[in-house]
Amino acid sequence: MFSKILIANRGEIAVRIIRACKEMGIATVAVYSQADKNALHVALADESYCIGAPEASESYLNENQIVSTAILSGAQAIHPGYGFLSENAHFARLCRKNGIVFIGPDPEGMERLSDKAVLKELISDTGLSVIPGTKALSSADEAKKAAEKLGYPVMLKACAGGGGRGIRLIRSEDEIEDNYMQATAEAASAFGDGSVYLEKYVFPARHVELQIMADEDGNVVCLGERDCSMQRRNQKLIEETPSPAVDKAQRDKIIELAIDAVKKIGYVGLGTMEFLLDKEGNFWFMEMNVRLQVEHCVTEMLTGIDLVKWQIRIAAGIGINFEQKNIRMRGSAIECRINAQSCGTLSMLHIPGGPFVRFDTSLVEGVSVSPYYDSLIGKLIVHAGTREEALRKMRAALCELVIEGIATNIEEQLRIIDDDRFISGDYDLTFMGNR
Repeated sequence: MFSKILIANRGEIAVRIIRACKEMGIATVAVYSQADKNALHVALADESYCIGAPEASESYLNENQIVSTAILSGAQAIHPGYGFLSENAHFARLCRKNGIVFIGPDPEGMERLSDKAVLKELISDTGLSVIPGTKALSSADEAKKAAEKLGYPVMLKACAGGGGRGIRLIRSEDEIEDNYMQATAEAASAFGDGSVYLEKYVFPARHVELQIMADEDGNVVCLGERDCSMQRRNQKLIEETPSPAVDKAQRDKIIELAIDAVKKIGYVGLGTMEFLLDKEGNFWFMEMNVRLQVEHCVTEMLTGIDLVKWQIRIAAGIGINFEQKNIRMRGSAIECRINAQSCGTLSMLHIPGGPFVRFDTSLVEGVSVSPYYDSLIGKLIVHAGTREEALRKMRAALCELVIEGIATNIEEQLRIIDDDRFISGDYDLTFMGNR
């Protein structure tokens, strides 16, 4: 096991990883930008180093500076969290070149699986249904020809990265040219890779994902599904597990197929397989995220399994010591993402408590929320015996959560939780007006 890990991230996920390391007896190294000098992850880590200016390109995306800091501090491994360098094969290779373990898949596996168009080809041979689509496109003209063959509407998507960036819904040929230019530019800016591909638009549908863990010995387990259909402009707002749209027979079948697929592609580490669930109950594979997900918390609450600790163990070569039949998924867990809607200094913070209520955040009173990074400032998660109880618990927790000094989306989350469509579980990707 590692004795010291550098966390190449910031915010609530950096705090989450530091806490897991402390419980495992592992020393931690934080890196931070000039904008984050007073951040909570800086204070909690055993060692902290400033690595650059506030802009992510000068700090949290500065590969050489991060690796140099790991070497200087004596860290044996780097945990990238999510976002930033978490799916960057070049960075993973740089870590390996310098004798540092990248906590995630190896760079070769990452390159093979992070290109969504290539991955769909691999998955199509495993028994899972794959949304019809193309390989990476070379031009807008090629996109027009492919869209005509697939049939409108289609989705234009970035081959690399995630988080809803580089995605466009296209309903006719007239929309191809501008959307192609916008999507490639956005993808290049966000991921350093402007390649895009097309896939058939499945509508109406729900976004359902499966949490996978796989070790070097070929052991693979699936920790159930998460419903991530509550989105605005491809950005997730609320996640829950289990999905109210998936029954036991569907769940057992898709878990069996997913485990078999992961074994066939030889994946090692923590990963998430993402699907669209159509109105007929068919699962259509979209992509695989080869990292820790933002919404991993609901799975932890439902199963009692610490995903961050297992991610570290697997990277250290420790095998999974339980089987699929040993996993118990009890009750219901719901997560609301709390986003900042303005910048400023936090003047008051009150975090709700009680049994099975969790708030993952890096917020402390007096800290400033800057414009340089993602708007996510916290994740409120609850667990209860039934979905109805979980909804009541989430409503109470949202009402108790107080964040002053900046504007947030707490009131919007309350409106969603109180909406009859959400309460019934009968919702899909169109709930927030997505088309």
